[in-house]
Amino acid sequence: MGGVKRVSTATAADATGTGAGAARSPGSAGAAGANLEMLRSHNAALVLGLLRDAGGEGISRLELAERTGLTPQAVSKITARLREQGLAAEAGRRASTGGKPRTVLRLVPEAGHAVGVHLDRDELRVVLVDLDGAVVGERCEELDLGAGAEAVLGAVCGAVRGVVERLGRGTGAAEGGSAATEGGAGTGSGALAGSGGLAGVGALAGVGSLVGVGVALPGPLDHAHGVLHRVTGFPEWDGFPLRDVLAERLGVPVVVDKDTNAAALGLAAGGEEGAAGGSFAYLHLGTGLGAGLVIGGTVHRGARTGAGEFGHQVIQLDGPLCECGNRGCVEVLCLGAVARGDVAEAARVLGVAAGNLVGLLDIDVVLLGGRTVAGAPEAYVRGVGDVLGARARREGVRGGAVPVRVAPRGERVVAEGAAQLLLAPLFGRGVG
Repeated sequence: MGGVKRVSTATAADATGTGAGAARSPGSAGAAGANLEMLRSHNAALVLGLLRDAGGEGISRLELAERTGLTPQAVSKITARLREQGLAAEAGRRASTGGKPRTVLRLVPEAGHAVGVHLDRDELRVVLVDLDGAVVGERCEELDLGAGAEAVLGAVCGAVRGVVERLGRGTGAAEGGSAATEGGAGTGSGALAGSGGLAGVGALAGVGSLVGVGVALPGPLDHAHGVLHRVTGFPEWDGFPLRDVLAERLGVPVVVDKDTNAAALGLAAGGEEGAAGGSFAYLHLGTGLGAGLVIGGTVHRGARTGAGEFGHQVIQLDGPLCECGNRGCVEVLCLGAVARGDVAEAARVLGVAAGNLVGLLDIDVVLLGGRTVAGAPEAYVRGVGDVLGARARREGVRGGAVPVRVAPRGERVVAEGAAQLLLAPLFGRGVG
């Protein structure tokens, strides 16, 4: 790749793995740091999550106390702080069964924002989302992941600054050939603003509502430390500390994870299958093939953050050579069929691999996504479903086959999920 350097970093990651320590510039440890610390607290996260779930109709303090198990006094203190920070506001009054009407509170979506980056092998997609997860800005452009570290990092930083600067100007129009997205972007003067908290190193000054940047890309990688391993097809990235390098350049907290994990987190945080304690597998077929697993409502990464390397299970001994070094991997067989234009065979291979996963984990649903699936969604759902149905009939599975569906959010699913790497913890959602 001509120059992917292993950069030694002096700043250790914090317990959340966000690289926030590396992201702070001189003078930025005041109000912004205090706000993020407050948001990470467990009780505040519970309350924020319920405020977001309540939507525009809002929720009363009494209901918050009942649902969280906190005392009314504790809820009052938490909501008072949230209102002071601009994260919560009154949403009117509701008739009470006795006594005076209750004041209800709602989340203020424009009070905070996060950037989600999908760094694919040949494409870069960046979205800006508010606290509700609504996309208020987007950029999409071609990218060569093998072009070298400086070229790739420059493209990422440029695209991130592009969407964030539009936030600072109070507009959410999309760029880079994507459909325009408008409204609700805010002005950067929301709850997370204060004392130039994001100014300095990364030139993202004046956008205090920005929580940070989540980056999702093909694995394998070390999510906990934000370090890449031998990315399939691009081994020259091995050992590159992407999180800390981007945090230093952008001047904001950065989280790095696999594309499939990010997508799975976004789907769970958005209330899709598995969010309420269930389980699902998100299978992403694009330039590669991988899986994101949600088990018990939480993203499953494994002890070494390596879970989900779904595409590199061997199903044909002595089959064609895969870029990972093995032979007969699901990925090389599936992408080979795609290259030949044989969608039915690609779906069948994907179905066989999905059947192995279902048999191993007994998950509730299989969700399909990625650019290749988007090109023929019905064919892939039908092909994978047929394989899982035949397997269920052979085994006499009670209740029939595991359902197969196309994941919502289309080609944005990974980028939106990357933003949730920052937002989900603020609302007490299962991150894993």
